[in-house]
Amino acid sequence: MTANEQLHAVAFRSCPTAVVIEDDAQVRALLTQTLEAAGYATDACPNGVEGLETILATSPDLVTVDIDLPGIDGLEVVRRVRAAGLATHIIVVSAQDDEPATLLGFTTGADDYVTKPFRIRELRARIDAVSRRAARAHQSR
Repeated sequence: MTANEQLHAVAFRSCPTAVVIEDDAQVRALLTQTLEAAGYATDACPNGVEGLETILATSPDLVTVDIDLPGIDGLEVVRRVRAAGLATHIIVVSAQDDEPATLLGFTTGADDYVTKPFRIRELRARIDAVSRRAARAHQSR
């Protein structure tokens, strides 16, 4: 490995990671761009099964997940991530905007819930807030 490759590998490891689970390709691309602009190395998945496999394999710092997904739904993804004991921060991004859906998202284990259509700057602020909390938690260890 060259010195340049080693430097890139170190920089990549120090970068926070995220997984986007969204079946709508345009929304998935928008979420990915937003996370990458916030400094996250991001994996994007079009369904719950692939998303869950990616989360369990990579233990990302942050996950965004839709509820209505092919395969397994987003709430089941959240349940399984929490059952695996991962401390990953999870933001549900869903078109389901009624109170029962929001409360179910939180009681299932989500850290935040954003309804579609969402405002990019607000979502970015929420991502930044998660990053700040994670950095404070890491410093206190």
